[in-house]
Amino acid sequence: MSQFWSPAVRALTPYVPGEQPREKLIKLNTNENPYPPSPAVERVLQQFPIDHLRRYPDPESFALRETLAEVHGVGPEQVFVGNGSDEVLALAFQAFFCQPKPLLLPAISYSFYPVYCKLYDIAYRTVALDDRWQISLEAFDVDNGGVVFANPNAPTGHGHGRDAIAGLLNRITDSVVLVDEAYVDFGGESAVPLIADHPNLLVTGTLSKSRSLAGLRVGYAIGSRELIEGLERVKNSFNSYPIDMLASDVAIASLKDGAHFQACCERVMTTREWTRTQLESLGFEVLPSQTNFLFTRHTSYSGASIFSGLRERGILVRHFDKDGLSDFLRISIGTDDEMQSLVEALLAIV
Repeated sequence: MSQFWSPAVRALTPYVPGEQPREKLIKLNTNENPYPPSPAVERVLQQFPIDHLRRYPDPESFALRETLAEVHGVGPEQVFVGNGSDEVLALAFQAFFCQPKPLLLPAISYSFYPVYCKLYDIAYRTVALDDRWQISLEAFDVDNGGVVFANPNAPTGHGHGRDAIAGLLNRITDSVVLVDEAYVDFGGESAVPLIADHPNLLVTGTLSKSRSLAGLRVGYAIGSRELIEGLERVKNSFNSYPIDMLASDVAIASLKDGAHFQACCERVMTTREWTRTQLESLGFEVLPSQTNFLFTRHTSYSGASIFSGLRERGILVRHFDKDGLSDFLRISIGTDDEMQSLVEALLAIV
């Protein structure tokens, strides 16, 4: 531990991302899309004028915001963009949740949330999932310094419909409710239409999953102008240029190719359901999923032993070695061939 670290950094337990292996494995551990991005992305990369890179990008990223606004049926002034949804979330925590009252978040969800709280000295309280491993929206108290949750949730996969979110927003009106929709395109229902009637709702999203652009790092938030302006104030006090020219052009090309996007999501969902039935036939309990992954455990074998057995056979999944989750594996949905290899390996293990 470095003597030069500040006390706050010394006390941090950082977020641990999924392993990025150097050897060749079937990689089903970080919820990446198994299919390439839109062909329009390749054309942008091939034709991008290199000379443009000598200048700074548009600090307002207006063209990208305008395209996102068209896709989601809102105005550009209601859209914020950042260097991946992780950065957008971090800025939102700074902008809205540094409050005297505690932030409410699910006890089992995206593990970056408590990391942000500790980094920014935000008081928070966790709310337990129900007996079906679902986030109970009714359990979020009205008296709070904000609410944040992933919908659909990670790593459990369940998503609430828009009406359920509306019910929460009708109860909680005096603090920001942040709905993280990183996985919504794989069977969930977006809360974005609720923004018109709920100025305290902020919805975040990413191009990493359904748009196959995890390597690009583009995320966004949609909300009332008041909330977007709050994000802009923090962004412009930290990094005025989070979206570079190339990322903006590529993201716009991807967003405009709706046919490729829909076809890719449908392929992932079809493979997900096939994989679910195969796992259940092997004695796995599989939680319902509206994401591009499955959260599962075997009735007779430990999560650690199955994780190790798959790794030995060249397949990498995510194992959460935490209380209450140690028997579960989170399995990203790959190509049909990759999932067939997974099932064959599990046959040998269980």
